[in-house]
Amino acid sequence: MRNIGKSYKEVIALNDISFDVADGELFGLIGPDGAGKTTLFRILCTLIVPDQGEARVRGLDVVEDFRSIRKSIGYMPGRFSLYQDLTVQENLEFFATIFGTTIEQNYHLVRDIYTQLEPFKQRLAGDLSGGMKQKLALCCALIHKPEVLFLDEPTTGVDAVSRKEFWQMLKRLKKDGLAILVSTPYMDEAALCDRIALMQNGRILDINTPQKISEEFVGVLYAVKSSRVYDLLIALRAHPLVLSCYAFGEYLHVTLAKSEDSKELESHLQNQGFSDLKIHLVTPGIENVFMQLLQQTDEK
Repeated sequence: MRNIGKSYKEVIALNDISFDVADGELFGLIGPDGAGKTTLFRILCTLIVPDQGEARVRGLDVVEDFRSIRKSIGYMPGRFSLYQDLTVQENLEFFATIFGTTIEQNYHLVRDIYTQLEPFKQRLAGDLSGGMKQKLALCCALIHKPEVLFLDEPTTGVDAVSRKEFWQMLKRLKKDGLAILVSTPYMDEAALCDRIALMQNGRILDINTPQKISEEFVGVLYAVKSSRVYDLLIALRAHPLVLSCYAFGEYLHVTLAKSEDSKELESHLQNQGFSDLKIHLVTPGIENVFMQLLQQTDEK
């Protein structure tokens, strides 16, 4: 993608997006709802055209060569879009027929997934659990042996066990040289990708490996806790040593410029009446870097 832009009237969905994905790479688009992930996928899957810029899939232009691209990609949209009044077997046969192939011809691609579906092959797709619907959709996206696989928030609303199984499947598919683009709002899934792009409001904030993005955190990060959480949040945000402070589970994550500042901050909070204060150093993760990038963007 080179300088891709897309707007819907006054709303800028994508703003100057550029990146590359290699064969055999698992590339993640990470961001909240409204970040522009789905619009980006729809452009790459030739469902909508960009307002500006250029996008190519396997060297083919998404506007001029859309017919050829559709034959070489697999697409799994965020919303379950298979035929709910067809059985598991009928859905698979239908998609195989559309692409001029058979289940048997490309069975090796879907074997690991289909073995879990096989006991339910006569069940209507609409009657499957969320995890099984996800597996069926992935099978249908792979049945014609695509060269690039697009997965738009495939694990949203799926239980933790099914999410783990799904990512294990992706790692096996990647070994076959398949380029995989997956979008997700879950930061823990970002760590499972080879490279990730952090997105917000139609912009890419950063692109790198999960490890290198985590290493980009500026400052020292502490987790702080007290029974008076809201009062603690107000007190921390008002303190001049605190660069940022936001809720993170049952703790508040607080960024300081240097570790020596923590003792002065702890003493100040105890003088403010926070007698049950708990504070400890934590290793920054992708979500912490994402929050820091958002703060920097807001300040510009």
